[in-house]
Amino acid sequence: MSQSKGQLGRLSIAGAACAGLFALALALASGSPARAATWLEKNFWMSGPNYSRDLPSCDYHPALDRIITDFRSKEFRFWNSELRIVGFEDVHELATMTWAAQSIPRRFCGGTAVINDQTKHTIYYSIAEDTGMIGIDWGVTFCVVGLDRNLAYGPRCRAAQP
Repeated sequence: MSQSKGQLGRLSIAGAACAGLFALALALASGSPARAATWLEKNFWMSGPNYSRDLPSCDYHPALDRIITDFRSKEFRFWNSELRIVGFEDVHELATMTWAAQSIPRRFCGGTAVINDQTKHTIYYSIAEDTGMIGIDWGVTFCVVGLDRNLAYGPRCRAAQP
């Protein structure tokens, strides 16, 4: 029994020594100066954004359907609410930003969302290129004025507007 205790003691000392050497190696490696990227690192699979700048219009049904689905999911999951968007009125384009340098092409839209509790709320949304699932298609972000309970877009959905 005393022999196994001695072996455990030697193993723990050896483990502590290895951990100490590893920590020392990490400290020395992190202290080295940063180096610039090589030509291969700069140019390998880094062609940059290649936008087609072809965005759907504000009344594009798949975009509006995505808003309806996402609103329903958010209300049900996070707010334990049965509110749903049942329709849209007065959908129009607010602004478009398709050729601004170094920016993702977006179309900013506004309108009125008709909710299933017979109320109408102003809605602001944007359709942006390559911001959908894993960057393959366009994505939609939206904010319904009065139903942005956590103020993710600020008061009166200010951050969702152009």
